Amino acid sequence: MTTPVNEAIQTRGDAIRKVAFASFIGTTIEWYDFYIYGTAAALTFPRLFFPQFSVFAGTLASFATFGVAFIARPIGGIVFGHFGDRIGRKAMLVTTLVLMGSATFMVGVLPTYGRAGVVAPVLLAVLRFLQGFAVGGEWGGATLMSIEHAPFARRHFYASWPQVGAPAGLILSTAAFSAFSTLPDPQFFAWGWRVPFLLSFALIVVGVRIRLSILESPAFQRVKNRREEVRVPIREVLRDYRWNALLATGTVLVAYNYIITTFTPSYLVRYLGVPRSVPLIGLLLGGTMCAVGALTLALLADRIGRKVVALSTVTFTLCFAFPFFWLVNTRAPGLIWLAMSAWMFANGAFLGILGISLAEMFPVRLRYSGISLAYQVAGILGGGLAPLMATSLLEWSHGGTWPLATYLMIVAVISWIAIQLGSRQIIREPDEDVLLPLPSGSEAL
Repeated sequence: MTTPVNEAIQTRGDAIRKVAFASFIGTTIEWYDFYIYGTAAALTFPRLFFPQFSVFAGTLASFATFGVAFIARPIGGIVFGHFGDRIGRKAMLVTTLVLMGSATFMVGVLPTYGRAGVVAPVLLAVLRFLQGFAVGGEWGGATLMSIEHAPFARRHFYASWPQVGAPAGLILSTAAFSAFSTLPDPQFFAWGWRVPFLLSFALIVVGVRIRLSILESPAFQRVKNRREEVRVPIREVLRDYRWNALLATGTVLVAYNYIITTFTPSYLVRYLGVPRSVPLIGLLLGGTMCAVGALTLALLADRIGRKVVALSTVTFTLCFAFPFFWLVNTRAPGLIWLAMSAWMFANGAFLGILGISLAEMFPVRLRYSGISLAYQVAGILGGGLAPLMATSLLEWSHGGTWPLATYLMIVAVISWIAIQLGSRQIIREPDEDVLLPLPSGSEAL
């Protein structure tokens, strides 16, 4: 027999699943847009936008435009975090999705160096900046929507769904790029590379419709009801929670895998002479394993605690840094795919619990600003600079990969220490696990 209580629980459960799905879909679309640029920067842009440079210089210049986004990401995190903590999470998610998709679509219609000269790479860098600005606000909002809607006992699982959007976006972008990379080079470099960027427009329409249908975060709604919004959230974060912000930034560092997803394909194709299809298949397999790792280890974290899961995955990363490059340098497709899949599984496992690890280091009224700042500042070091640093280290070591492995180990050690210290900085508000009544009618829109 159905009772009002059971109906309320079922309705609440449906609402939570809808929010998790909306966060996943929206994040998938945004990361599709972000990763499609990274793949093109590794395999296409050096020839199209920097043809006057050598192989090394062209790759470096292409990765420099890739890195521009990571300068923009903290700015976007601060701006969208500010309004997300004052106005609401939901509105910011719709805004970031539209901005990201528009910038990606414009890359697809951009003239190349052969047609526009130096203007082409300049416009490319501007559009990449807008991508970074948008994604800087996306991650924090999507993560908080899932966390702040979720039942307390399953927070890790529901918080992992936005993180699954990143590997899902990687899979979609790689699949799209792979499909058109099978074209003969004249067609691929003339128009084939543009299509994955142009497809972003259709994805935006789907994502916006889904995100407009979800409810605002109950935890933020509670802040609004009490009129506890902060005038300048980032100022309070830097004034009262500096240590938490520093530890959160250190925790995030190991989560960035752009040496694997962006530098490695370029290294395999341009330095080892491996066919373009091999790293693309590796990215598809790796993205799948990343998603599996995020969901399965988040479920485990709900049972045994996230600290054990976090330290285990970071320890694996630390130990696998050198073996990863040993496997990749064999040029054997099977071993390359094994290396990329193993690394991405561990990365996904860490990503699945990362959002809630950061969120619990800040009070609700400052969360959007706090976690966005930490995640995006870490992105400059662990993300944007990583392919540039890897390319430079490879040239400096005359093709040796030991400096790259050493760099990955150093990053893992920093994150391992930050996780240990950050586990002592948890801020859990007393009524956070108390769900607000579901709104009805127009209030749900």
